[in-house]
Amino acid sequence: MKVDGGIGANLHEAGAQAKEAEAAGYAGVWTAETSHDPFFPLLLAAEHTSTLEIGTSIAVAFARNPMTLANIGWDLQSFSKGRFIIGLGSQIKPHITKRFSMEWSHPAPRMREMVLAMRAIWDCWLNGAKLEFRGEFYKHTLMTPFFAPAAADISDYGVAKIFLAGVGELMTEVAGEVCDGFICHGFTTEKYLREVTIPALERGRAKAGKTMDGFEIVGPSFVVTAADDNDLEAAAVATRQQIAFYGSTPAYRGVLELHGWGGLQDELNALSKQGKWVEMGTVIDDEILNTFAVVGQPEQIAPELHRRYGDVIQRISFYAPYRADPEPWMRVLADLKAL
Repeated sequence: MKVDGGIGANLHEAGAQAKEAEAAGYAGVWTAETSHDPFFPLLLAAEHTSTLEIGTSIAVAFARNPMTLANIGWDLQSFSKGRFIIGLGSQIKPHITKRFSMEWSHPAPRMREMVLAMRAIWDCWLNGAKLEFRGEFYKHTLMTPFFAPAAADISDYGVAKIFLAGVGELMTEVAGEVCDGFICHGFTTEKYLREVTIPALERGRAKAGKTMDGFEIVGPSFVVTAADDNDLEAAAVATRQQIAFYGSTPAYRGVLELHGWGGLQDELNALSKQGKWVEMGTVIDDEILNTFAVVGQPEQIAPELHRRYGDVIQRISFYAPYRADPEPWMRVLADLKAL
């Protein structure tokens, strides 16, 4: 199991953070698209490292188009010498239409087409194939030599891997069908992963005539740990609030329903509309917290992560929505690498 870390969006610090992650033994680092662009820090990460894989977890796909993503993926793959993973996610309709002012329609079919369009563009640039992609949502039929990057840029490495994040079964099937890997949302449980996510991925792979061999799953990652009991409690409070935030989203209701907690989504959604973000966290009891997160002292984390996910995921990264002392995480990393 590969263990990945993360780097922040501060461009003055991203290179040094990536260098530290590589020295610590992480296999890769991810960036997230929240208040800053997710790709710029990875350029610095690539510059300051030599073996560390770099990726987005996630970049908002529908805020862009296949050509812009193909360009970004090509350049980061070239500059990193084959270490880039472009991790995409759909976001939800209000953000796409109201925050990004972009079109929303049939997210799973649109995402499938977006990935296939990117691959068609890359095939044109790398292998000289005629660009003739005509879909329901995207059409790419013009490419002249002036706008095509040199195939030699990535001929030694191949194109970047494309990972897709998702929760719902349709989007998960798309990942299995057209992508190289799947990023489990932090709002995932072991039961949901085994009973919903993996079967959907297998259906997608079957559509493409493929098995799960070589396909990478980036595992669930909520972790609550600290060396000090007071810090552990503070970490639990912050994680409860993050779980509640995700639980308020209607698109993620299926995860709660699988555990018989469907009514919790209604309660959390109502609180969110009242702006009661702190109060939402108090609704997440110990049973729910321990279902979504691995909670314990640093020495307890790796064995439990391995027990839950060791046979079904290939990579894991930690989701800690709180300010954490790095020392306990080094213990967790060492323990996971030793298993």
